[in-house]
Amino acid sequence: MKIQVKVRNESAFPLPSYQTAGSAGMDLRANIAEEVLLGPLQRQLVPTGLFIELPEGHEAQVRPRSGLAFKHGLTVLNSPGTVDSDYRGEIKVLLVNLSDEPFAIVPGERIAQLVVARHETVEWQASEDLSDTQRGAGGYGSTGR
Repeated sequence: MKIQVKVRNESAFPLPSYQTAGSAGMDLRANIAEEVLLGPLQRQLVPTGLFIELPEGHEAQVRPRSGLAFKHGLTVLNSPGTVDSDYRGEIKVLLVNLSDEPFAIVPGERIAQLVVARHETVEWQASEDLSDTQRGAGGYGSTGR
């Protein structure tokens, strides 16, 4: 299913696009004028130059690119970052370098991916008890390795 999303592109780079027919995410690019060196354990808020208007009931998630994470230890610190449907500011990516080597982010570098998805809105229903399940309150390793 396709949805229409308004976008304003203030970057010098093309709009995000799907790399393959089965891709869920579109690559976001660094909208920077010159190289940014990200040292080990440093974080940087990187602009994309993109502003979007999502339909109500949708969100966009900013996620790491697996190749950057695996090869260079670069990831999105607040992964997934959430872009709400009522946000109209610039999409920025909070990157962190988890490797022991500096990483140079160059203008136009594909730094993260954006996944747009529907979401539900919760209406809480107060209750004194919850239904029983086989798992119950077991968490953090309770189901084994």
